[in-house]
Amino acid sequence: MAIITSIALALLAQGPVEAVAGPQADYDVGYEELVSNENAAARKAIENCDELAENDPARLINHGIALARTGEYDAARAEFRTAAMARDSVELQTAGGAWVDSRHLARKALAMLDKGEFARYYALSLR
Repeated sequence: MAIITSIALALLAQGPVEAVAGPQADYDVGYEELVSNENAAARKAIENCDELAENDPARLINHGIALARTGEYDAARAEFRTAAMARDSVELQTAGGAWVDSRHLARKALAMLDKGEFARYYALSLR
């Protein structure tokens, strides 16, 4: 599986989105939209991406983030679980420059859901 570098991750739901400043990919995993907090647009971009497989970890994680940010917690949980339980994983780069296993990021996103961190983020985004 290819290494994917241009993804956005909401590692701190109350703080800024941690995103990659690295090279842009030829496919859209909602990077720009997630960074701009345009979550509905991110969902649309990811859902309309034909270049990545439905089970691609970057696609699943970013789609899950967009879903969680728009209050679709059950759907987000399903995306994160699929990425967390994948047989194979890839290294994904965060804005801080760290390379992190996709399964670890997915488990972190699940923990954020369990703690209600996306709910707080969603409430803040509605102001």
